[in-house]
Amino acid sequence: MTTPFHRDVLRIDLAQEADRIAESIREQVLAGLRRRGAVVGMSGGIDSSVVASLCTRALGKDRVVGLLMPERDTSGDAARLGRTLAEHLGIRYLVEDIAPALEGLGCYRRQLEAIRQVVPEYGEGWKCKLTIPSLLEGDRLSITALTIAEPGGAQRTVRMTPAAYLQMVAATNFKQRGRKMMEYYHADRLHYAVAGTPNLLEYDQGFFVKQGDGAADFKPIAHLYKTQVFALAEYLGVPEEIRRRPPTTDTFSLPQTQEEFYFALPYHEMDLCLWAHNHQVPPAEAAPVLKLTAAQVERVYRDIEAKRRVSRYLHQAPLRVGEKPEA
Repeated sequence: MTTPFHRDVLRIDLAQEADRIAESIREQVLAGLRRRGAVVGMSGGIDSSVVASLCTRALGKDRVVGLLMPERDTSGDAARLGRTLAEHLGIRYLVEDIAPALEGLGCYRRQLEAIRQVVPEYGEGWKCKLTIPSLLEGDRLSITALTIAEPGGAQRTVRMTPAAYLQMVAATNFKQRGRKMMEYYHADRLHYAVAGTPNLLEYDQGFFVKQGDGAADFKPIAHLYKTQVFALAEYLGVPEEIRRRPPTTDTFSLPQTQEEFYFALPYHEMDLCLWAHNHQVPPAEAAPVLKLTAAQVERVYRDIEAKRRVSRYLHQAPLRVGEKPEA
């Protein structure tokens, strides 16, 4: 017999959960890791805002430092909302512009080289983002496309070659890895621990960069569905403007939602599909709750498993002699 499935299945006792996470943070950071406090990279998004709020609740505002790390493609809202949260919580925050470091590493140049492999005329004033086709329209090939906007505003989408795609992703990953280096610099300087910000959906499905935003000393919300993170944000008093902001990657020069780039559905639907799949709810039973067809749910289930296979590499610890990768 399967677990009953309904749209409220992700509801939790928010007060109890906030206390439980705060106690875990205190135990892990102060007793387990023997660090004085926590460093949180704050993007102005819901996940980092909840993590910063939980760390402040657990450790006190004097033991939490927020880092705002803009670069050339970061939206203005990200820095502004990050400051808003830091001031709301009363924590120290530092602004570290990582654009010069990324320039020195060749991040932007290597991105441009990748783009020009498929759009040779791409140049100054143009913008771009990576997108995937909708899963609901039918079985799709896992091929990422490049959407570009010319200076005049006209947009078009082109298919990327495997080599161009891999170089684009590799170059873009400098951003997440550069930010993580900055987090660990300040953590080492202060004898603090680095807080990770992935939620369960991102952690399970591999929506992070290995040794980038996937690196951390503790991950206080990696067990929470994104829907639960939003609910916890309201309970913790995260400013409404942050709670209203749609989840974005804030990685490319064009605005981009997470489902355009990685997930099959918007987060609230994806959460329910992941829960249903985890609890072995048959597609035919899940479909009416999700307002999808059974065939669409089956496609989402297959996509979940496909992403889990890919994400094994991201979760894999370094291998020692005689060890094999996890199956």
